[in-house]
Amino acid sequence: MNDIAIGFAEKPHVRPADARFSSGPCRKHPGWDISALNTEHLGRSHRATNPKASLKSAIDRSAALLELPSDWKIGIVPASDTGAFEMAMWSLLGCKPVDAMVWESFSADWAKDLANLDIPSLNVHEADYGKLPNLDAASSENDIVFVFNGTTSGVRVPHLDWIADDRTGLVLCDATSAAYAMPIDYSKVDVLTWSWQKALGGEAAHGMLALSPRAIERLESVPAPRALPKIFTLTKKECLIEGIFTGATINTPSMLAVADLHSALDWADRIGGLPGLHGRSSANFSAMDKWVTSSQWADWLADELDTRSSTSMCLQITAASFQQLDLKDQQAAVKTMAGWLAEEGVAFDIANYRSAPPGFRVWGGATVEASDVEALTAWLDWAFYRFESTILSAEVHNV
Repeated sequence: MNDIAIGFAEKPHVRPADARFSSGPCRKHPGWDISALNTEHLGRSHRATNPKASLKSAIDRSAALLELPSDWKIGIVPASDTGAFEMAMWSLLGCKPVDAMVWESFSADWAKDLANLDIPSLNVHEADYGKLPNLDAASSENDIVFVFNGTTSGVRVPHLDWIADDRTGLVLCDATSAAYAMPIDYSKVDVLTWSWQKALGGEAAHGMLALSPRAIERLESVPAPRALPKIFTLTKKECLIEGIFTGATINTPSMLAVADLHSALDWADRIGGLPGLHGRSSANFSAMDKWVTSSQWADWLADELDTRSSTSMCLQITAASFQQLDLKDQQAAVKTMAGWLAEEGVAFDIANYRSAPPGFRVWGGATVEASDVEALTAWLDWAFYRFESTILSAEVHNV
């Protein structure tokens, strides 16, 4: 691509106050200050009385903020949401057929892993980026695996009505990028996983695993049909290991990350709890949607309005000048435009996920300010029209 950038639009006058729109790790909450973290438990055993109490408090506060049912068990586990979801699949699945819903990279990863777990029958229901598979194809007699919000596609399930109330199988829901940002009907799921690094802007490397009574009953009555590594083991002598859900983590956690989580939970409480978090994410989506509706070159990657994510807001570039490029040049163009925005200090890390269609992915979780999203949209226009003028300049010079 000939980089002759002339005649492009004037730079906008208003800049986002915070340029961090990464989809993970995500922006810290407003007012975050590392010096304000409670570090009294650093350098101590996580199994000592006070540090363990801090872990238990983080579990209890997270459950309360999400308004999880009181009879569920919630634990802190290693390896972020990925570790939590792998733990659930390895420990719970294998006694029933499984319906796996796939429409982006992480749900595709879960389907690939399931293919190696000796599932008696694996049914993969798949759709391209921007779309949902036929959710009604899921059987109430099978176990179901799905992501609530496709972080790499910006496509979310609009509701959980497709899951039967009288199901005999378990429903495993990867809720990272959705937990704390979107309403989730817990009566429709049996296992929920998420991470702190998404909607709460916490530090990475830790995951949360929530189990319903039905999931616990499966764990205690049906041994996993495979050998489990220690890091995935949830039962001992056919009983749930209660310590995992009371602050005795499987491996050593970062007490600094736990202190950071408490800071995020404090902030969430101050803004009105779960409704406040949902409202802020919805406001970010509205700011982006208002711009997309009038854009001459961008559109949502998600086909349907009610499937568009308010957190991982994924955009595709529809302009003819971009579409005429082959895939490699499209990817290079997005990288170039994202680089310009980063150089200007107005947006960091917003290029699409590596396996997604070329475009932009802007985080819209509750820690982001709607005013920053609104300011960013003008800079998106600036970057695109700069790119387009580069293309036109190259065409003129090549005549």
